[in-house]
Amino acid sequence: MTSQSPRVYTYKITFIDTPYYYYGVHKEKRFNEEYWGSPKTNKWCWELYTPKKQILEIFEYTDVGYIKAQEVEGRLIRPVYNTDKWCLNANCLGIFSIEQKRKAGRIGGKIKGKENGKKSGKRMFEEKRGCFSLSPEERSELSKEIGLRHKENKTAIFSISSKERIENSRKAGLLTKERNNGIFKISPEEHLKNCKKGAQKSKELGVGIYGLTQEEKIENSRKAGIKTRDLKIGVHGLTPEQKSEAGKKGGLKNKENKSGFCGMSKEQRQQNVKKTNSQKWMCLETGFITNSGSLTRYQKARSIDISKRVRLE
Repeated sequence: MTSQSPRVYTYKITFIDTPYYYYGVHKEKRFNEEYWGSPKTNKWCWELYTPKKQILEIFEYTDVGYIKAQEVEGRLIRPVYNTDKWCLNANCLGIFSIEQKRKAGRIGGKIKGKENGKKSGKRMFEEKRGCFSLSPEERSELSKEIGLRHKENKTAIFSISSKERIENSRKAGLLTKERNNGIFKISPEEHLKNCKKGAQKSKELGVGIYGLTQEEKIENSRKAGIKTRDLKIGVHGLTPEQKSEAGKKGGLKNKENKSGFCGMSKEQRQQNVKKTNSQKWMCLETGFITNSGSLTRYQKARSIDISKRVRLE
């Protein structure tokens, strides 16, 4: 990048004779172009007072650089957002202030924003800009990088507890169902077809479950089982009667579709049983070694947590 190349940067706007301030990020079209932010809710402050701009950090002039700059902007705003009366930022990482929500509701901004978003997204897709300029592998790698940074900084979804995430997901799912959108808009056959496509793509790219070793898969399953048990969700949120009823329904469905256990030949079932019984597991409390099913019965009989086990072979 030369000294005259356009820049991506984070900035802070302050005002003469008042302690108000504003953080932002800007991607220039030409070097050193005049830019004083893009406020809407608090535009009055720019009109009433004289603004001063301080460039805080300059980033690589790419889509990745712009995303990183937005993340830094979020970290600058979050500690003061909706808590410091002098901060003029009306939103932070997609979260909007109460005043901005009220205004959007009065003028129907949500509907207009959705329409503009669709047009903008379509235009970017046609021109191969933004995320559409990246290959599937690059998008996957970028998503991983952003996810890890959010996890480290405890931002976005990692800024809320597991219970809050579960509750938000439940509410979003119910709303999607009521509106007949997303997954509820397609038939079971289309859903199955999409799942198969997604699984095949993940397998080809070596991401998701296909990016894990056998040991990592087992460990993740064990942790997930303990978590669902502690939170009393999933199968652990059902009564014995509900579990029994769900098992019966699932069995009948598998029988009708000839899937799962019912989709196997007698020889395949026998082979799976032999394979399962040949696996050796050890109780981490007593050192007792046997197969998975026998160890479960052994641990339950002695009130030992069944997660306290390790596979030997």
